[in-house]
Parts: sequence; structure tokens; C-alpha cells
Amino acid sequence: MKPTQVLNPVMHEIIGETGFTYLAIVKKLIREGKDVVSFGIGQPDFPTPSHIREAAKKALDEGFTGYTETAGIVELREAISEYLSRYGKVSPDEIIVTTGAKTAVFIAVAAFLRPGDELLIPDPSYYAYSQVAKFVGAKPVFVPMSFEEHEGFSIDIEKFEQAITEKTRGIVINNPHNPTGTVLSPEEMDAIMDLARKHNLVVFVDEIYDNFVFHGTKFKSFLSYDDWRDYVVYVNGFSKTFSMTGWRLGYLVARKEVIPRLIDLAVSVYSCAPSFVQKAGVEALKGDWGPVDEMVKEFERRAKRLYEILSEAPGIEAYLPKGAFYMFPRVKKLLDATGLDVHKLVDKLLYDYGVLVLPGTSFPGELGKDFVRLSFATSMQDIEKGAKRIVDAAKRLTQG
Repeated sequence: MKPTQVLNPVMHEIIGETGFTYLAIVKKLIREGKDVVSFGIGQPDFPTPSHIREAAKKALDEGFTGYTETAGIVELREAISEYLSRYGKVSPDEIIVTTGAKTAVFIAVAAFLRPGDELLIPDPSYYAYSQVAKFVGAKPVFVPMSFEEHEGFSIDIEKFEQAITEKTRGIVINNPHNPTGTVLSPEEMDAIMDLARKHNLVVFVDEIYDNFVFHGTKFKSFLSYDDWRDYVVYVNGFSKTFSMTGWRLGYLVARKEVIPRLIDLAVSVYSCAPSFVQKAGVEALKGDWGPVDEMVKEFERRAKRLYEILSEAPGIEAYLPKGAFYMFPRVKKLLDATGLDVHKLVDKLLYDYGVLVLPGTSFPGELGKDFVRLSFATSMQDIEKGAKRIVDAAKRLTQG
């Protein structure tokens, strides 16, 4: 066997995360003097609040720069436990601090899935879940969500149950949902938990957008179930709520008995989260939440404005997102009218009209070919300018 065959067992199935690829393209165009409005990357456009930055500086000045325990400093795990008490009872020894929520996803999936297992994932979905499943030799099985114009997406429980086989090990639930901005109803969540109980499944829950819920929508956490420890492995983090994307701080929650095994895996991957960043995380949770509240209110205003403008675009089926900071409108009518596929449409919008949206195919599953994703984590001025460019493009393209 050639060495390359030994060194390349699964990497051929793993491709890059498209959002960052387009981000690089946009930055290049801007350096060249192009006027581009980007609805691409899912990153809050607000600075990390000053009191959080000051806590990190203080930790650095005090020399808190060495290794910590892999699970995270006790002070931070206690703060996370207190924060999660709004949802359900979680003790500090059921928490592992990670280098971002992505690392938590990797640790969770790698720990619970084995080669040949099947993992049910809503279609469309965030990129990381299926890629980690493939990495450990498991099979991602995509279950289409239902779409309704003006209403958006919902989970189709019957399709999930129909997809379960003897190889099914777990279900991924991202709530609020990237890329669609959907917030699951309590009834949908109850049904997912019933499937887990009935078929003895692990529910991999990612609630990284738990504070981004709009328009009076009620949010319920999977940690609110009395028996969450029997079925739920939970991921959350600081990147979105506190605009700390570059700080790389997240956490994983699971029943106490499995935490030592998860720590065994975590210590081999990253040793521990950065020490001074953990101190900043404590301040984020226990300090002033005023900046977070203001940011969420602004995202709610942006969601409404984006919907108002895009509703005027022929061939684009817009809806008002209920959570996160994404819209995933269907553009099939526009594609059919122009003969373009979604990639060519995205390129045309970018190079001819100066606005970036992501092709729905950036998000694993089959539905994406008829959709695009817009992140409204950008200024209201850019939302209005970029959305109007999309409306103009749609009108021109449909008029031939």
C-alpha cells in the first residue's frame, strides 16, 4: 500500500467551510476597491463588551497565563451552571469548558458515535455536524425540514421517525437554527425527546443562539427536561451572545458519569481553554448584560427590515426569522426564471451587483440547491443597501 493511501483514509470526504472561503473573496474585492455588502459570515458586528475585555486584561496583568484543568476553572464552570439554571439544573461537574462550541461539537460526536452509526441531521444544517460524523466513520442522514413561504422552516417529526434504523445512534438539534433562523416549538421539542426515549437515541443539542430569539417567540431549552441526562449532550458558548467569536470559548454539558471520558478526549485535543479567556468568560456571564440586550434588540430590528425589503424581490420567498441572525429564503422561482443554478446566482449577485449571500449548498443536505443564506449580522445601513441590491438584481434578472 502506498503511503498516501495510509495517510488519506477519510479526508477526501471533508471539504472546506464555504462561509470562510467567501469571506476571503469579499475581503480581496474590498482591497481592490470594490463596493461589496456582505451577508456572508455569521459573526456579530458588535465589539466584545468592554468589561469582558478588561477582565481578560486583568487576568493577563496578574499573570494568569498557564494551563488550567481541562474541564475549565471552577469559577467559570460555576458561572455556567448558574447561567444554565434558567433552563434546568446543571452542576459544575457536568460541564467541560472548550475552545469554542465547534470543539464541543467535535468532542461530543467523536465520543458517542462509532463507525457505521447513523446520525440524523435536519436538512439544511450547520456544516460541522456532518463533517465530524464522517470523520469518525459514522453516516450523516439528512432529514428534510418543511418550508412555507412567509413562515419559514419547521421540523417534520414523521420524516425523522421514518429515517430511524437499527443503526441510528443520535439526532442533531441546533436551536435556534443555523442557517434558517428557525426556533423549535415546545411541541417539536417534545416530539424529538419522545423519539429519543422510544429508540434510545442521543440528542446532540447546540443552543449557541439561545439569546437570539425575536418577535415574542418563546424559547425552550432541552435542558428543561427532567430526564435530559439520559439523552442529551449539550453544546453552547460565548461567541454569539457576547460577540466573542475570536476568543474561542464554549462548553459541553453531559451527565456526570461520562464527563471523565470526555475529559480524556478533550485533553488530547486542546489541553485546556486559554486561561485568561476563561476569566473573561466569568465576567461575561456574571457582569453587565446590558450590551447583550441591546445587541439582540438591534438584530430583531434588522430581521424585520431585511424581511420587509426582500419581500419585494420577485422570485425570492422571504420570511421573518424567529431566532439566530439568518434568513434562508427559497430562490427556486428566480433560478427557474433565469436558468441559473444557485452558485451562478450567488456569483452574479457578488460580481455584478456587489452583494454577497451564501449558496444554500454551503449547508449539508439536499434542500440547499434552491436556497441562499443571508446573515444580518451587519449594520442597518448595509442591510438596506444590500437587500435593495438583491431586489434590483431579481427584478432585472426576471425581466430578461
